[in-house]
Amino acid sequence: QVQLLESGGGLVQAGNSLTLSCAASGRAFSSYAVGWFRQAPGKERDYVGSINWNGDTTYYADSVKGRFTMSRDNAKNTVYLRMNSLKPEDTGVYYCAVSIITIATERDDYEYWGQGTQVTVSS
Repeated sequence: QVQLLESGGGLVQAGNSLTLSCAASGRAFSSYAVGWFRQAPGKERDYVGSINWNGDTTYYADSVKGRFTMSRDNAKNTVYLRMNSLKPEDTGVYYCAVSIITIATERDDYEYWGQGTQVTVSS
C-alpha cells in the first residue's frame, strides 16, 4: 500500500514557476515509478510526465516538454515537478501516481493516486 500527498499548488501568473511535491509513505516507494497527471475542469485527466525508480529516466508530454522537469529524492520518499514558463492552459488539479511495474505514460498503468493539488495560472 502506498499513500501519496501532493503539495505546492497555488495561483501564479503566466510566465512564472512553481514546484509541486509528491510525498509518499511506504518503504518500497524508491522501487516504483511515479507519474504526474493533471485535470482541467470538464476535461480528462491527462498525462504530464513520469520518472523511473532511480530518477535516471523521465518522459514528458509534448505540451510540457522543455518547461517541466521531474526529479526525486528517494531518501525523502518525495518526487518533484518543477514547472517553468507556466501558461494559463497549465491550469488544473495535478495528481501524482505510482506504478509498481514500470515507468509508464498511461493512466491505467498507475495503481496508487494522491488527492491532487490545484494549480491556477492567470494570464
